[in-house]
Amino acid sequence: MPEAPENATLPLSARDPYPVAARKLLRETLLDAALDELGRRDWDEITMADIAKTAGVSRQTLYKEFGSRDEFAQAFVLREGERFLAAVEGAILGNVEDPLTALRSALEVFLGASAEHPLVRSAIGGRHGADSILPLITTQGEPLIGYAVARLAEIIATGWPQVAREEIELLAESLVRLAISYLVMRPDSVDATAAALTRLLGPFLEQALAEAGPATA
Repeated sequence: MPEAPENATLPLSARDPYPVAARKLLRETLLDAALDELGRRDWDEITMADIAKTAGVSRQTLYKEFGSRDEFAQAFVLREGERFLAAVEGAILGNVEDPLTALRSALEVFLGASAEHPLVRSAIGGRHGADSILPLITTQGEPLIGYAVARLAEIIATGWPQVAREEIELLAESLVRLAISYLVMRPDSVDATAAALTRLLGPFLEQALAEAGPATA
């Protein structure tokens, strides 16, 4: 699995020593508090004090863990991005015998979930002031895009390990960048957009699979 960026929150593990597990739990609690706050108002209206209060910790604890508001926002975007990718993973790996269905299902899952997500609603519909979270998805989105491309490439390689790595990486980057573009534009129809992108990229995937031949055991 690609290594998560430094500020990303990692999943809890039963093998983690107590201090490590406690820190991960704290980070998840703080990021969950931000998501709760976003359900009520836009990002640029939320202060670090608001997030700390919702999480039940001091503002100093929040700053000690994340360093700054910008670093917290970056970690939050990465965490939510990983959640989208986990759903995409299920859609692809659940349909590996039908590549076009896998591709379309993954796009439908991503576009459908993101359309209703508080983070995306705030990024697209907010006031876009100095504290806007939109740049972390668009103009300053390379950490998110880089991680998403690597993670998606891993998912594709798991589903179709016979495909050449170069083809996998090209497909992953194209999917991520197109999906984010459509996310920002908020398509009128998730189904129609997923179908159109499948029509565009599906032949590439089918050709890559045909050239690679059947997967070896």
